[in-house]
Amino acid sequence: MPDVEMKLSGWGRFPMVETVATRPEKLSALTGLIREKPGTALLPRGAGRSYGDAAVNPVGRTVLMERLNRMLAFDAEAGILWCESGVTLADIISTFLPRGWLPRVIPGTKFVTIGGAIASDIHGKNNSSAGSFSSCVSSFTILLASGETVRCSRDDNVSLFWATFGGMGLTGIIIDVQLTLRRVRTSAIRSTCIRASSFDEMFAIFEERELRNEYTVVWIDAVSIDGSLVPSVLMFGDHAEVENLPPGERDRPLASNPRPGIPVPFEPPVGLVHPCTQALFNRFYYRFHAATSEEHLVPCDTYFFPLDVALNWHRVYGRPGFLQYACAFPLVESRVGVKRILDRCQSAGMPSSLVVLKKFGHAAGWLSFPIPGYTLAMDFPARPGLLPVLDDLDEIVMEHGGRVYLAKDARLRPEVLRKMYPELGAWMKVKAAVDPTTRFISALSRRLEMHPR
Repeated sequence: MPDVEMKLSGWGRFPMVETVATRPEKLSALTGLIREKPGTALLPRGAGRSYGDAAVNPVGRTVLMERLNRMLAFDAEAGILWCESGVTLADIISTFLPRGWLPRVIPGTKFVTIGGAIASDIHGKNNSSAGSFSSCVSSFTILLASGETVRCSRDDNVSLFWATFGGMGLTGIIIDVQLTLRRVRTSAIRSTCIRASSFDEMFAIFEERELRNEYTVVWIDAVSIDGSLVPSVLMFGDHAEVENLPPGERDRPLASNPRPGIPVPFEPPVGLVHPCTQALFNRFYYRFHAATSEEHLVPCDTYFFPLDVALNWHRVYGRPGFLQYACAFPLVESRVGVKRILDRCQSAGMPSSLVVLKKFGHAAGWLSFPIPGYTLAMDFPARPGLLPVLDDLDEIVMEHGGRVYLAKDARLRPEVLRKMYPELGAWMKVKAAVDPTTRFISALSRRLEMHPR
């Protein structure tokens, strides 16, 4: 693919950024790009599922990595997969679930590349027990700004290894990865949904159940919040065993028929997400789960990726796009911090269209998002008056010792970043050592001043 001038964005489609895109078809073309154009600023881009401006480069080339997507080897005894960084979780699941293997960390969409999963150090509904994506990666090869390729692991090039998790693609271009998959006996999840009507009830149920279930997540109806009244649906899940299946399905426990994605056929000039449609959907969703409190079996695809049923669901927000605000609080600050965030959105007249609460355990990368405590993710249609409200949310998060997820961010200020991520200085030292001329740049890194100007 020749260089093409185009507008690109993250999944939220805010902001749109002018860039020059190039797509290497082979590894030799990628290394040639590094070595033959030593002054060119570069940024690798996977599937474009980070939400803000992390995967676009406005001052050089955005390197599209989707063609570097070969699976290279699999150790069926240890469950270790060796693959190129352009492989997606969807590729891995469709190939290995029928053989009884799944990724150990699964986010809310399967359409992310392995390189992007490392750059964002993604997390799933089991972060409190399994950790983030770094926990299942044993090593990777990375192409540096000098054109040199180095192998990184917990024993080799250790600082670069940990700086790359959550490093948003700014330390180099990940070429290939070794990651460990987990054994599963069936392709089904035992799922239980429980409704709660108040903030205290929600947390009480969560804390009582979360140690009993591997996967935990809470949906919150932000539109209907009224003081302590916080309607929510708590969802708990575990991998089903063969004996949990109906008798007629036990002879084919790993059969998987993923739902075909339905595309949103057009992009409306204005968003379809507004308070009236939000209220109608939330009321239906809450009432629907009144009949699903008993444990039931659902396919992995349905449980892990509910939004993937609409392939390009971000279109419903219209041309202005949307912003996701994802924050995390330390455990002792979580209840107060989460409630203050929800109340501020309510008082501003900007309740989130989608609110999800999860519990975190830990992550090890210097810029990784998870910290022990709770995390709240909220989607907001881009509209006038939103950005000052999100600035207010930043202040609340900082007051309670929390942080914002860079993979979802589109508007954080550099001084706020430094307060939220105390290990940024250590990360920047590694960045300066492996990229002394600052070749790897993104719109996010420029906005947040993550390298010398």
